[in-house]
Amino acid sequence: MKLGIPRERREGERRVAATPDTVRQLVAMGLDVLVETGAGDGAGHADAGYQQAGATIVPVLDTTALDVLAHVRPLDPNTAASLHKGAVTVGLASPSSDLPAVQALADNAVTSFALELVPRISRAQSMDALTSQALVAGYRCVLEAAIRLPRFFPLYMTAAGTIPPARVLVLGAGVAGLQAIGTAKRLGARVFANDIRPASADEVASMGGTFIRLDLETAEAAGGYARQLSSDAGTRQRQLLAPHVAESDVLITTAAVPGRPAPLLVTREMVQGMRPGSVVVDLAAESGGNVEGSVPGRDIPIPTADGTGHITLVGLKDPASAMASDASRLYAKNVANLLALLVHDGHLTLDFGDEVVDGACLTHAGEVRHRPTADLLAARTATAAAGQEGTR
Repeated sequence: MKLGIPRERREGERRVAATPDTVRQLVAMGLDVLVETGAGDGAGHADAGYQQAGATIVPVLDTTALDVLAHVRPLDPNTAASLHKGAVTVGLASPSSDLPAVQALADNAVTSFALELVPRISRAQSMDALTSQALVAGYRCVLEAAIRLPRFFPLYMTAAGTIPPARVLVLGAGVAGLQAIGTAKRLGARVFANDIRPASADEVASMGGTFIRLDLETAEAAGGYARQLSSDAGTRQRQLLAPHVAESDVLITTAAVPGRPAPLLVTREMVQGMRPGSVVVDLAAESGGNVEGSVPGRDIPIPTADGTGHITLVGLKDPASAMASDASRLYAKNVANLLALLVHDGHLTLDFGDEVVDGACLTHAGEVRHRPTADLLAARTATAAAGQEGTR
């Protein structure tokens, strides 16, 4: 069986779906691993390292001849359509937003496994790419804030006077938020955090942060994820957060609801209430943004309410790719561990009685198995049909 590792082509993406270490694991499963030339360059893995691990380096990966394709970024529809019937893909798929590619996978009878759909259970932790990449992103966002903040994070007591520590507020205490809290604390800042899941208070404390309790409804969904607040509760949340935002030197937002746009936590008016020189880092900018006006990949100056200065609003874009070496190390292991459930003695054995295999499967045998994505596709088709009917 041929497993292909492509060179990621999305602009700015430096991660790779396999490292020389995981190639050894894949070869031991009985797979013939093909790595596209330069696939690992951005993550610090040369072609020679893959060859020594047992892979074959090919100038261009021929997706039509592959039995398995492991990737980082969601496939484009053309690549999905090039795979033969019965081929298997493993990687991030963004099923709620990359619907044309999902449709192409289903139409071509490709069996696709989306790492976003891996169940959050103990035995699947080693395959949980959302967690591994959020770990990297949470660390990176604090570094991005520290670079831009025109003052120190830690307390300094000097002969010339005392410099107080920076005050950092983290909104969202999932994996990325907790890593951001821990990183900011290690840099010496005073760290505060809030999450709409009350159970996260102990986790925040364990990382050295102070949990901010708001008088709000709880919003915890299955698997430990947050769910969307009602409109009124969202407004109330922003009102209660406003004074805490205004007191902060750095604001980091990491809140996400799986399968939906990121919730709006901070308005432009709230940002304008911060001190001049403050920094806001929106880790959710690519999925809609937690902060009003954030743009992925851009720093935007926001004038203070009194016009005396500005706040820097940073819309992070693909922060895990900015630390491609360790991000790839973790991601590639997630991919290899999931493949270990699918491949036995060099042959694909898809056991849909296994809750991990079943839960992570996006498409199979011409069908979209993930019900929320299937519903989105059906709604999209209905809307298109209605539009065509309206033009007649």
